[in-house]
Parts: sequence; structure tokens; C-alpha cells
Amino acid sequence: QVQVVESGGGLVQPGGSLRLSCTASGNIFSIVAMGWHRQAPGKQRELVAIVSNGNYTNYLDSVKGRFTISRDNAKNTVYLQMNSLKPEDTAVYYCKIVSKSGVSWGQGTQVTVSS
Repeated sequence: QVQVVESGGGLVQPGGSLRLSCTASGNIFSIVAMGWHRQAPGKQRELVAIVSNGNYTNYLDSVKGRFTISRDNAKNTVYLQMNSLKPEDTAVYYCKIVSKSGVSWGQGTQVTVSS
């Protein structure tokens, strides 16, 4: 089993930046990918970005060029750098860890983009 702890998030003005962090613990040797999803009120949860063990990345079209996902394997941590934030990026962001034994989720962190 993999445990997931998120940090970051908060309130930012349009055009601003935030960085989310997510650290995995437990059975980390079975991890195959780390990523972020988000869920806005009244909408389904959607994949924002994901990075595999081979550093292959995939992004939601609406965040390409603005968000960057990266991971520090020594710290078992994945980051989501979010730049040029827009009000439509407002959502609860969830870290997702995909391992050989299944999927583990973080508790979620609120990101609000508003003036």
C-alpha cells in the first residue's frame, strides 16, 4: 500500500503561479506513475498531468504550456508547477499514485484562482 500526502494550493490571482507537492510513502518500489487530477464543483474529476517511471508525461490540453509536472525520485515526490493560472483552473486537486497493487489518492488540496 502507498500513502500519499499533498501540500500546496491556496488562493491566487489570475495570471499567478502555485506549486503543488505530493510525497509517497510505504510500498514506493511498486510505483509506476505519479500524477494529478482535479475536480471542480459540479464537474467530473479529470486528469491534469501524469508522469511515468520512464519520465513520459501527459497533460490535459487546457493546461499544456502552463503546467509542468516533475518528480524527484530520491524524495518520492511529484510536483505540479502551475503558471498563468486562470479562474477555470479553480478546483480541488488530487494527487494520484499508480502502483502495481493499485491506485492511491491524496486527500485533495483546494486551488482557487480569483481576483
